[in-house]
Amino acid sequence: MFTVEKIQQLNELEMSVYQYVTLHQSAIPYMRIRELAAEAHVSTTTVLRFCKKLGCDGYAEFKLKLKDSLGHQNVARVPEDLSELKAFLERMESPAYQNRLDEASSIIAKADRVLCVGVSNSGYMAQYAARYFSTFGKFSMALTDPFYPVWQLNDSANTVALVFSISGEVAQTIQITNQLKRHLCKIISITNTESSTIAQLADLRLAHYITMRRGKENVDFTQPQIESIIDYSTQVPALIVAEMLAKRVAARLTED
Repeated sequence: MFTVEKIQQLNELEMSVYQYVTLHQSAIPYMRIRELAAEAHVSTTTVLRFCKKLGCDGYAEFKLKLKDSLGHQNVARVPEDLSELKAFLERMESPAYQNRLDEASSIIAKADRVLCVGVSNSGYMAQYAARYFSTFGKFSMALTDPFYPVWQLNDSANTVALVFSISGEVAQTIQITNQLKRHLCKIISITNTESSTIAQLADLRLAHYITMRRGKENVDFTQPQIESIIDYSTQVPALIVAEMLAKRVAARLTED
């Protein structure tokens, strides 16, 4: 149901619905349309448009199809083809995206410090990015601990933070981003959409729009609070963006 072609047809508001649905799939079949609209911060009309773009006649049919797909997902199905990555690379080649990469690399090159932020799987991405930037002569450090005393970062006005988060809604990452923003750090978000909370906090947004894929382990629908979520979403787009930025920063530093 969530094919690349259908997702690419969604506008920004409809992407907000998609983001909420992917994060709360097991709850959606039991939610009324008004409840979903309220949680996704959109109108019920937007939810209906979202359903129709996914090939459903209405919200009721969408819930049935989603519930049926959940019943067949004991193991998360991760496609092996590269169509999504190819589509991302094509979007990355657009003049608008290239301009954003240039703007981001300019900000990073002028900064005294680079912080690469992320937790969980995105934390590993942040660690890789920090090491990669340092390899090219731009000292960087990874910030993956939400309890790190950010307030000790004196004179943060010339610090830039690259914030990695696929969903853009991870509470710990939002917490770190808010703290850095309060200390006048410039924020560059690398998230799945530009409508996420972390992207909205950023000074510059780099989004990749790749399908978020998550599975469930030992799900007990009578006790949803103990549901275990496994994230299968690819980090490849974030890795490509990080490497592209590091190389462009290195080129700028050489020119200077």
